[in-house]
Amino acid sequence: MALTTRRRALTTLGAALAGTVALPAAQALAGERRHRPRPLWRAHAHNDYEHTRPLLDALDHRFGSVEADIYLVDGQLLVAHDPVDLDPSRTLRSLYLDPLAARVRANRGSVYRGHHEPLQLLVDIKTEGAAAYLELDRQLRRYGHLFTTCAHGRVLPGAVTVVVSGDRAARPPMEAQRVRRAFYDGRLTDLGTTAPASFVPLISDNWTLNFSWQGVGAFPEAERRKLRAIVGTAHTRGQRVRFWATPDLPGPARDALWGELVAADVDHLNTDDLAGLEAFLDAHRRA
Repeated sequence: MALTTRRRALTTLGAALAGTVALPAAQALAGERRHRPRPLWRAHAHNDYEHTRPLLDALDHRFGSVEADIYLVDGQLLVAHDPVDLDPSRTLRSLYLDPLAARVRANRGSVYRGHHEPLQLLVDIKTEGAAAYLELDRQLRRYGHLFTTCAHGRVLPGAVTVVVSGDRAARPPMEAQRVRRAFYDGRLTDLGTTAPASFVPLISDNWTLNFSWQGVGAFPEAERRKLRAIVGTAHTRGQRVRFWATPDLPGPARDALWGELVAADVDHLNTDDLAGLEAFLDAHRRA
């Protein structure tokens, strides 16, 4: 056999052998992606910082949204539900911003590897809304392109979308900005107003102030129509919907209410029970 012919034969054989090795590896990777549990974008961790491992417990349960309450204290954004619980070591940066940045780097640009929908970080400002927001904005700017940004009305998606809730005094300084790395959590009174989804992408409100049903017995038809009208109006405008103060103790009433929220296409289900909501949403998906 001529040298050139032999080289061609060896090259062909090598390519064939490489293919037999690469194909199982590619199949294994594809299988891993198929069997990797999908994030539960609808799951919202209410008062997430009260769990043993803030942020991390919610991510282990595949939640798509987490909530942190903040206070501005001596120039620091401290995370706590009540002033008595303030701890200088529990800052927004240490519990959320730095861990999220590290995770996104490790996952090549996303919170959940292979899933590029942004995680929602709902930041509930407890006091000094305007000053707290300005400090929050200053901190978010230190993380480059980690956070979804609105520049001159155009939304540029990032791995994490920060939505500011709580003290309404944060709204004026946010509206005055041409470039923001955070968005505003509206109320039902904001639904259908001129505020665009690029500023108010989320509509949140107290369930008990708008609905009498607590999951026991049949959902009143008038309230079901009202819920679906709220969601429909929000979705038409590109906004998402969340209710707080929904029943959160394990049992048929909570599951019944969650079922109605899912059926109405409510975007975020509020809970302190991470495992309970994870199990509910997984069962609903299988059904």
